[in-house]
Amino acid sequence: MNYWLVKSEPHKYSWEKFNQEGHTFWDGVRNYQARNNLREMTEGDLVLFYHSNEGKEVVGIAKVAKTAYQDPTTTDPNWLVVDLVPYETLKTPVTLETIKADERLKDVGLVRQGRLSVMGMKREEFDRIVELGSR
Repeated sequence: MNYWLVKSEPHKYSWEKFNQEGHTFWDGVRNYQARNNLREMTEGDLVLFYHSNEGKEVVGIAKVAKTAYQDPTTTDPNWLVVDLVPYETLKTPVTLETIKADERLKDVGLVRQGRLSVMGMKREEFDRIVELGSR
């Protein structure tokens, strides 16, 4: 199993809306590194859902329900999506400030590559954020 983090601006697509819908394809990725990360996702992988710009916090966990396929919002074959389903809402959102202050998360992609919208995570990083969110 692999671990990931995806970002969404809550006014565009929030964790609450995702939970209401129960399923989504993760579209709009137009960065090659982020696209390559989508390509690497496998069914069952766990994904942290991060509210960017507003809130700046990890709010929940999703699961990959379907591996990468052509982004239906474009005819350009370079862009892909994966299907995600909500898995668990964190008891307490984990803010970017909390993540930056945690020594065990100093190398997490969210801190090192803050603008990347889809990123891989080490299991230890994923588990630590989930631990912080269970308080």
